[in-house]
Amino acid sequence: MSYSQAEVDKFNNLAHEWWNEEGEFKTLHQINPARVKFVVDNAKLENSKLIDVGCGGGILSESLAAKGAIVDAIDLAPQSIEIAKLHLYESNLQVNYECIEISEKAATASESYDVLTCMEMLEHVPDPDYIIANCAKLLKPNGIAFFSTLNRNYKSYTLGILAAEYLLKLVPTGTHDYSKFIKPSELRHLLTKNGFEILSIKGINYNPLTQNFNLSNDTSINYLVACRKC
Repeated sequence: MSYSQAEVDKFNNLAHEWWNEEGEFKTLHQINPARVKFVVDNAKLENSKLIDVGCGGGILSESLAAKGAIVDAIDLAPQSIEIAKLHLYESNLQVNYECIEISEKAATASESYDVLTCMEMLEHVPDPDYIIANCAKLLKPNGIAFFSTLNRNYKSYTLGILAAEYLLKLVPTGTHDYSKFIKPSELRHLLTKNGFEILSIKGINYNPLTQNFNLSNDTSINYLVACRKC
């Protein structure tokens, strides 16, 4: 199976929180400017066809639409998709949201996109290789893909789970499963295997005093990858 029903149910149950900037998804709102900067730094967005895979409530999707991209966005949690659609009435942006499994989308939209984003998703699925392979199918040749996930080491467990979930309450308890964290070397292998060339890898660091996230060269916890489909 390409997805975990328990993960889908978890995000369905939290769907009403997506656009509450002080709620369960506060950290995603805080991390979003860094994610957007990384995308803008590595891809042309104006009038580019972009798909956001695992879009949730549309936090990143809307930001990329605001930068001029023509955005399609997919997710398997129907309640999240409904919340995302409703929020468009507030933002006055255009995003085409769809509740569909990635292989189904790839079957009908093969090589349709200039840019693809798949952020904070790989650590929530049983088979990251399957997701990456279908992401490759969605992209045009030379298209740019962006992935983000969490490194797997003692530091990421301590800060990404113990501190983030239990001490600082940055994300809901039980959000992450440490065994599904992915080392950069492992992600690089999966991307290369599926026909991608790595362009850039950056970490995201959190400053608890300012509550801001910034791009850095430290990939020991959260990190992002930009790559090109060969």
